[in-house]
Amino acid sequence: MPEKERASFGSKLGAVLATAGSAVGLGNIWRFPYMAGKDGGAVFIFGYIICIVVLGLPCIISEFIIGRHGAANTARAYSNLAHGTSWKLVGYFQVLTGYLITSYYAVVAGWCLNYLYASFMGQLKGDPAYVMNYFKIFSADPFRPIFWTVITFLIAHFVIVHGVRNGIEKASKLMMPMLFILLLVIVVISCLLPGAGKGISFLFKPDFSKMNGNVFLDAIGQSFYSLSIAMGCLCTYASYFSRQTNLTKSAGQIAFIDTAVAILAGLMIFPAAFSVGVSPDSGPSLIFITLPNVFNEAFSGAPIVKWIISLFFYGLLFLAALTSLISLHEANTAFVYEELHISRKKGAIFVTVSCCVIGALCSLSLGRSTSLTFFGKTLFDWFDFITGNIMLPAGGFFMCLFLGWYLPKKIVKDEFTNWGTLSARFFNIYLITIRFICPLLILAIFLHQFKVF
Repeated sequence: MPEKERASFGSKLGAVLATAGSAVGLGNIWRFPYMAGKDGGAVFIFGYIICIVVLGLPCIISEFIIGRHGAANTARAYSNLAHGTSWKLVGYFQVLTGYLITSYYAVVAGWCLNYLYASFMGQLKGDPAYVMNYFKIFSADPFRPIFWTVITFLIAHFVIVHGVRNGIEKASKLMMPMLFILLLVIVVISCLLPGAGKGISFLFKPDFSKMNGNVFLDAIGQSFYSLSIAMGCLCTYASYFSRQTNLTKSAGQIAFIDTAVAILAGLMIFPAAFSVGVSPDSGPSLIFITLPNVFNEAFSGAPIVKWIISLFFYGLLFLAALTSLISLHEANTAFVYEELHISRKKGAIFVTVSCCVIGALCSLSLGRSTSLTFFGKTLFDWFDFITGNIMLPAGGFFMCLFLGWYLPKKIVKDEFTNWGTLSARFFNIYLITIRFICPLLILAIFLHQFKVF
């Protein structure tokens, strides 16, 4: 039987930590550092913070308004507000985007879990060639990555079937503090390494001569992706908010936590990298190939410390991946059980099983077989490309148009001010931003990805 009464978060802290957990993920711990490394460190961070304020905050608030007012899963929330018009398709589109991301994101989360296990077992020792081959052999293996993907899904499934308060909220209250503690411990150790000052300067002393259009456009894209905008997650979580939740304040807290984690991730990685002479622009291979070598070299004289740091780092990475995966899973599960009028448990089973199958195919496409490679890209790469480069910007673009131009201004203002109980001082600035500035910035992300400019 479906749930008779819509669930809700039990506390303000639980709501903020759960929603922050949705935003904090591999985009912060993995993508942000290598983007910062590529784009000049402090200059990129400067542009990123501006983009969080100008693009990220208004988009989070918009998702919150749609989710809380719609009081349902993302697709139904849009349908409730669209009144039979084609705007309802934006909600279904975002759910589909989140579903596809869930399937292949869990594969990468499974890699993190495997590296946590490998660190615990001391399997990441060796020279740089060994570490590089370890990742290549593991990711191409037909069985091991799938095993860790399934384990990761089962952990997320366990949380989801226990509901909003007893599952998501409890897990977030446990995992988010653990994530911060692990992050801070590694940051302190990394910053105490000989030569770490160069990495700290790289992150916090901007050289504005390096600022150019590409750096700013990369910062726009990173701010959009790292906050989990247009995946259905924030909208679904907002449907569990109470009417007393201050949406603007909550959005600010989540953006702050998300940005703090991203910057701390850079502070964790670059001092250690500079201390052993590793280039800061190592790219996407940073966490699975470059960093194990950094740990091996930086702590070569203290094997126990090296083992602990490696364990802490991949534990942190897996926690970040898991909190995001749980939110993606919940957005899909809420859609399935509410639209099919089945129990939460059955909805979660459907999502877990179907995403495991798709995730397994994505993983297999990285192996030696070419049967899952199309037009020069593996199935995994196609999922990443289509969702990240096309679907996310499109979903965010139409969300801004829907809220800024279609929804009655009164509804938006009522939600923004909690029905007149909060100040409306910044409402007009918010509305102008979501109507004009955000769509243009998202369009810029889209065109920049396809090298239009």
